Amino acid sequence: MASTAPQYAPPVVTLGEDARVAFMVKVYQHIGLAIGVFMAVEFLLFSSGLAESLYDIVLKSGGVGWLLILGLFMGGSWMATQATMDLSNPGRQYAGLFGIAVLEAVIFAPFLWYVFKIQDNAGDVWAAAVVTAIGFAGLSAVAWVTRRDLSFIRPLIMWGGVAAMIMIGAALLFGLNLGTWFSVAMIALAGASILYTTQQAMRRYPEQAYVAAAVQLFGSLMMMFWYVLRIFSQR
Repeated sequence: MASTAPQYAPPVVTLGEDARVAFMVKVYQHIGLAIGVFMAVEFLLFSSGLAESLYDIVLKSGGVGWLLILGLFMGGSWMATQATMDLSNPGRQYAGLFGIAVLEAVIFAPFLWYVFKIQDNAGDVWAAAVVTAIGFAGLSAVAWVTRRDLSFIRPLIMWGGVAAMIMIGAALLFGLNLGTWFSVAMIALAGASILYTTQQAMRRYPEQAYVAAAVQLFGSLMMMFWYVLRIFSQR
């Protein structure tokens, strides 16, 4: 979800068309880099057996294990996001980018192990990835072409995020079953975040902040992928 943008230079929207296009190209290139790191770390986790170990830990500890992982993920995500806002330090920005990719890989590992090894259905993962990619591309195109200011959806995204965390926490602690409609709602929330963040990257971020914008969009993209895959795996 979008956070406060760095304000060290004029936003991209005030620049020429070539500069705006170059900025967004860099943003998508760095999203691709984050996806590459994510896939590399998943390969290492699976080949080393750590993915299976994480699955066993989560399975045996139940909701407590997931809450610990989510807590670590939220803390790490905040630190990574703050690092990418340091426009004077490219090293910190890339550390944040790589850090969020590693965190996503760790939190995804038990889920992917379950789908790949327990359900033995790799096709669901690739189908979910294709659906997510198409959705992300479509939402990005809408954010690019629309002239309407989408700032009004920010409170909805924030409220939806808080409500989602409460529901997830309750489900883990009390064994509630969050069904398909919850996944659909989370996909819609991720989509709204992609729309908002893409537009705000142009309106509020300076041209040096392409890594920060990429991290924000990568987080929303991975949330969408998680819940699309959840729907596929529950068929």
